[in-house]
Amino acid sequence: MMRSVEILLVIIILAGAFIVASSFAVLPEPRQASPVNLRRLALTTLQMLDSNHELGDIVFSDNATLLSGLQVALSASLPPDVVYNLTVYEVGNAQGIVQLYAPVYSISNAESLGVSSDASSYYVTSSNATFTFTPEKINSTLYILNCSDANGWWITGYTAHSLAEDLYTLLSQYFVKTIIVQNTAQLGQILNGTSLQGETLQNAVVINTCGEAVPIPAGYYTTIGYDAARSSYANYTYTLGHKVRVYNWTWASIVGYPFYYVSNTATFNSTQNDWGIYGMRQVSQAGLNAFLRGIANQSYSYDTTDIKSSFPVVYLSNSVVGDCSYYGIYPSRSQTSTRALSTSIQSAYNLQVGLYVFDQVGNYLPGAIYNHVFVNSADITGSFLALGLTRTPDIRVTAISLLSYFKPNRYPSVYSASESSRLVVLQLGLVGGG
Repeated sequence: MMRSVEILLVIIILAGAFIVASSFAVLPEPRQASPVNLRRLALTTLQMLDSNHELGDIVFSDNATLLSGLQVALSASLPPDVVYNLTVYEVGNAQGIVQLYAPVYSISNAESLGVSSDASSYYVTSSNATFTFTPEKINSTLYILNCSDANGWWITGYTAHSLAEDLYTLLSQYFVKTIIVQNTAQLGQILNGTSLQGETLQNAVVINTCGEAVPIPAGYYTTIGYDAARSSYANYTYTLGHKVRVYNWTWASIVGYPFYYVSNTATFNSTQNDWGIYGMRQVSQAGLNAFLRGIANQSYSYDTTDIKSSFPVVYLSNSVVGDCSYYGIYPSRSQTSTRALSTSIQSAYNLQVGLYVFDQVGNYLPGAIYNHVFVNSADITGSFLALGLTRTPDIRVTAISLLSYFKPNRYPSVYSASESSRLVVLQLGLVGGG
């Protein structure tokens, strides 16, 4: 009985304390407890209105009917307790130095902006304006392999021809000369030191669009490129490494395990790569190892050591991401790498990383540009872009890798139309009680 009384007294004391404390508590107004971020709301409203460039069209039309429609759209987009004032300014300049903002018109749904307000601004450009840039030329020839008598592998969903076209569109404007290598005979010609169109072979960039396969021309599938003792064409990829060093080429492998196959649809018409793709011969890991020995000027050796690892998610390096906006090329920052190369190749073959395309993962690089530099020398003698990504290839990664490495400038041109920019300022305010 006494315990029940004690419990009752405790309940009475706690309840009294709660009532007394509540009488002195001052609760915030609803807008204070959950405030509206007016600046963010203003910006997202402007972005939404311009999602299909309608805002820009309306702002430059000066049409009363369209402006009336803009008022309806603003009222429908904003909460009922939010009022607005939208002002449009013409953007001009004084002697090309100072920007001037001249008000054009203003629309509002209230005489004042209530108890609190904030604003965001947004630039729009006239549809009559064009913006161009003049790219700085990289002082090199760009070769894009589009060999009609070679098949690709690890380029699922694409053909070497389609990849070559896209690479030409993205990169040709940045090089002094771009040449599409149409067949293995032309590839053999430049490998032998003869130009195709009077171009400079030295210091060229060569992009192999065949993925894990590499085209092999006539004359290289006999004694020059064939290892009879191993029944392998690893000696050909060794020769490629040698040529890259001698000509100081930058060889670009766009996806997968480089030099895993050689391809010539005429010579290997009855041979398939174990996956039903005819016109190919497997070289396996020996292909890359032989290429690296060639670029390092080491003696040829047949070596099938596996130097790769697999990672489900890898990320573009910050330096490359920073260049994406500059060059207007936007591959996904996260990729999957099943052919990331071991960092051990750097010391084994005198390679220095010229560009981290992807962040290093442990002792592996999912993508990088390697420069060959002899010991006690500062000169680069051959470079190698290896993108060890899983299929399907994203050639935007290849393009931004090369641009981020060579870093050509883009010189902007002025807008072709006068009075081509306007500034839209949206002020929002809160009205009503709490």
